[in-house]
Amino acid sequence: MEVKVRLLPIVTKINLPTVLKTAILPGDSMERLFIATQVGEIFYIGNGVIRNFLDIRSRIIKLGDSELGVSRGGYDERGLLGLAFHPDFYYNGLFYLHYSVAGTQGPDALSERFMPNPCDPGTLNLRWINRETQYNHIDTVEEWILQSNGQPQKRRTLLNLRRPFLNHNGVNSLNFSPETGKLVLTTGDGGSGYDPFNLSQNDMEIAGKIIEIDVVKNTFIDNPPVVTRFNELPATIQETLTVIAKGVRNIPGISYQRFYDQYIKYVGNVGQDLVESIFSFVQYKPIPVTQLVQNSLMKSKSDQEGFINFGWRGWEGAFPTSIIRGCSANPTMEEKTIAYYNEAVKNSMRRLQPLTSYFHKDPRPDKFGGTALTGVQAYMGNGIPNLTGSVVFTDLLARHAESQLPGKGVLAYTRVRTDSKPNDFSVIQTDYNFGSGSAYYVTLGTNLDQTRLYLGVYGSMNVTDFNQGTIFEIVL
Repeated sequence: MEVKVRLLPIVTKINLPTVLKTAILPGDSMERLFIATQVGEIFYIGNGVIRNFLDIRSRIIKLGDSELGVSRGGYDERGLLGLAFHPDFYYNGLFYLHYSVAGTQGPDALSERFMPNPCDPGTLNLRWINRETQYNHIDTVEEWILQSNGQPQKRRTLLNLRRPFLNHNGVNSLNFSPETGKLVLTTGDGGSGYDPFNLSQNDMEIAGKIIEIDVVKNTFIDNPPVVTRFNELPATIQETLTVIAKGVRNIPGISYQRFYDQYIKYVGNVGQDLVESIFSFVQYKPIPVTQLVQNSLMKSKSDQEGFINFGWRGWEGAFPTSIIRGCSANPTMEEKTIAYYNEAVKNSMRRLQPLTSYFHKDPRPDKFGGTALTGVQAYMGNGIPNLTGSVVFTDLLARHAESQLPGKGVLAYTRVRTDSKPNDFSVIQTDYNFGSGSAYYVTLGTNLDQTRLYLGVYGSMNVTDFNQGTIFEIVL
């Protein structure tokens, strides 16, 4: 079904937005739209005016730097990546942040570019060693409180995570589960490409997982140690954590859609070179971290029935992860080789099938070639009737056969089928004229009851190009 929408500008000329959410401030009477930017600002819209909520730019790692002789030209996946308001924020003022910490640039960053070679077992079995010196940066997850005087203040640190590479740290990475009331952290696989150390499938690695954090439990540790593995965490922190899923490459958040007395969970997994994937599931059985650690000590296999596995790095959505090379005899063709055959076989029956996939190259005229999934949100409103009950998603930059310039992102949607089989997707047409500038669709958000959709668009791929962001509401 063809859907056409309008993009209604709400705010212009802000920095690159990473999170769009609404909340009701203590003592307030209406929902406000909150905007978190990658450089560390959080704003909210009050009576049509943009107001400052929190500025942690001084706490954020220096972004887009050409550090250690590696020129990145301003592209960066670190910064302020997660913002979540406690379900009782109106009463207790608690909210949560995930960001890359200032001054934590690794002393010896790993090479960013990795390509497995199926003919060289050395590239297929790499291990992350010397983790205290071979890393890129440190991410933190913190609990903050909005004090009665209106000033936010940090209360405690929940996790400090050492990350091997610059990229795949998650985005819109903190959300509260309406089912469990716990804080959900969606971490990426640690970065580079092709998950060089296979962190996403290793049960002891924090990278490449979806983790629930019980924020009610007191760990009695205000500043936890910097870790990469669950078994490095103090016991009181382990006791607050459960793992929902593994096999994650990079996730732009998790969305919950109420369906009678249960919730459908939607998760997008950013692809490597072939395909972007959106997964949905209802039933799952989270594994307590204490149990994972115990099983590791006893060298026993944990019962993983009901544990969600997205299949990465052996699988990229519905496809075995592939290496793409140009054909020397025919430049118009490409050769695709399975990167990790053994892992693809091993996880072929254990993994969750995607609800929908869209491709980096798609010959179908009514589709598009994608670049990277940047947002997934359930929509339960009636304002756009043809979208009611669907899951809407955004891609950073649509690639078309005729290669239109400048670049522009794309909106699309799909639905869960009643027979639970995978479904196709449809493009959502938009009327907005971005003129001659680029328009990268960098984030997607919704209000508390999922009846309104918000889109963050940026004029550049570089976080060092400032004030090129616009926030739109998606309307009929």
